[in-house]
Amino acid sequence: MGYPGVWMTESEGLIYRVVPKCACSTIGQIMFFSDHGRFFDGDIHDSATGLHKWSQDHSKPAIENAVRHGNALAFTCVRNPYARILSSFFDKIAGIQRNGRRYRGNLVPQLAQQYGVDVGSLENGFAFDQIASFRRFLLFARDTIRWRKPMEPDIHWSSMSGHIGTFIANGGHYDRILFTETLNDGMAQILQSARTPVAVDLSRVPRFNESEGHGPKRAYPVSAYFDDLSRHLIWEIYKDDFQLFQYDFDNPDNKMPLGEIDLDEVHAKLGC
Repeated sequence: MGYPGVWMTESEGLIYRVVPKCACSTIGQIMFFSDHGRFFDGDIHDSATGLHKWSQDHSKPAIENAVRHGNALAFTCVRNPYARILSSFFDKIAGIQRNGRRYRGNLVPQLAQQYGVDVGSLENGFAFDQIASFRRFLLFARDTIRWRKPMEPDIHWSSMSGHIGTFIANGGHYDRILFTETLNDGMAQILQSARTPVAVDLSRVPRFNESEGHGPKRAYPVSAYFDDLSRHLIWEIYKDDFQLFQYDFDNPDNKMPLGEIDLDEVHAKLGC
């Protein structure tokens, strides 16, 4: 199976397991800068040089060797599950992608037909009932994860533990797991430990979000989107994410983790 979703600096000091909707664009750009002293011109997901990626055949031997010998600092990053699934909805379902089109072509029309999801349009200023449409999308997301119908689950709303577990199951070991909510502090510790070729001033690093400004903004507090049924669905599909990564299920408006992550527990539970 290898190491899907893994990126590594060309200097081989940092290995990162990408988790979508968890600051992955910003983290990738920081890694790129730490080797080259500049940011990648464009979306870091589109880079074909300057950063090792498992999806690039020429990168696989280097990544395999680094994981096997434990030479690089390996890390990943997580985010509050409530905020993450909302971000997935507003970016991938309600938003327009950087190519000017809807995500995955016919996905939004399919959601409109089968689940009654309405996301408005650029022409009407993305006017729609955000709460009702999000809850219907959440039912769809649960169906894809639980029963893989009407499609396989998308990487942007698949569980974080599922993404993170593939690295462990194939012999990898995380040195750190960061919180998106305290990204600068976490990346500062990573960069201090890894001794990268180029120093990175994190206070000057912008947040890289290619979807920003291409869709509707969230109009309500996080808790407004989650009634009892929605919270039941969230627990059903993200129970491990809440428990392993210490997020507050009882208060959707509390985006901060309740405690530190137990790396031994993560490796034990996700390495099975």
